[in-house]
Amino acid sequence: MTKAELIDRVSKDAGPTISKKMVGSLVESIFEHLHKAIKKDKRFTYPGFGTFAVKKRNARKGRNPKTGEVIMIAPTKTVAFKPAPNFKASLK
Repeated sequence: MTKAELIDRVSKDAGPTISKKMVGSLVESIFEHLHKAIKKDKRFTYPGFGTFAVKKRNARKGRNPKTGEVIMIAPTKTVAFKPAPNFKASLK
């Protein structure tokens, strides 16, 4: 699903009283606050959906595909998602 498709679906659910432009602003705001919460608290939980959390990746050895040379990949941080049990069960 793309951002535009999400906005379309939410707009249809909201009915004719809320414009697509307003729904787009709300979606932008939600994701902005989600980003800030994950950055500040290192996690964000939405009951029934799941948890987003900052995960550390250790330094590791990699290989340059062009030359085959072994290189060191620096440690990084990323965001991991763990679905809520009900959500995960519904995927089966």
